[in-house]
Amino acid sequence: MADERARARRGGSQPGLRTAAVQAVVDRLAERRSAELGRPLRVLDLGGGTGGTAVPLAAAGHDVTVVDPSPDALASLGRRAREAGLVDRVTGVQGDGDSLDAILAGRRVDLACCHGTLEFVDDPAATLHAIAQALEEGGVLSLLVSGRLSVVFAKAVAGEFGQARAALVDPSGRWGSTDPLPRRFDVEQLETLLADAGFTDVRVRGTNILGHLVPASLIDSEADRAALAELDELLVAGPGREFLRTLGNALHVVARRD
Repeated sequence: MADERARARRGGSQPGLRTAAVQAVVDRLAERRSAELGRPLRVLDLGGGTGGTAVPLAAAGHDVTVVDPSPDALASLGRRAREAGLVDRVTGVQGDGDSLDAILAGRRVDLACCHGTLEFVDDPAATLHAIAQALEEGGVLSLLVSGRLSVVFAKAVAGEFGQARAALVDPSGRWGSTDPLPRRFDVEQLETLLADAGFTDVRVRGTNILGHLVPASLIDSEADRAALAELDELLVAGPGREFLRTLGNALHVVARRD
């Protein structure tokens, strides 16, 4: 548990989750929602850490509040915002999902991001309810979490069949007691959690479907990484391939609060 809390205090970011593809989706969401409202957005980034998502959104003209439990991550966020000349648009506050109501003090946001964080919170359902309460009606959520089936396949390909089975049957999607993640998610589980929290129009897309299965020794260059990213895009874009969304190392969810 101490290791899990330490990861959470580092801001919830996990290697490979905050991809360029995910950021591109978030940027498009923000652009569309801003056009709908006719103004810059008020954005909440829960567990936003050092600002990998927040700073690009602020650079696009939106006002972003990053809520994170880690003072070190928030200090890095502050430096990053200063270097980018965005201190007026980025606010870092120490806290978590349980403290959102007090932090926002009745203010509502238009877009909420929760990337690589839901795996670590004590109660995912309560966190999603808190985010829903923070959103305006019609507000949009971008949620990024670790997928269960991806680790099942990765462990099986590596010959670790016992751990693959454990990840498949364990309620939290963990492959053993030394698994660094407290939980992983299935698509159906996410859809239920989001519906219970009041979200509709839920769309789930798997990311990094192949990258986590390919040995690092075979990825020699940026060209190799780009080729893998392109394969991932092609895999999920083709008709009749919706089932592949369940195999992403990360599951990117976009949902709307009615």
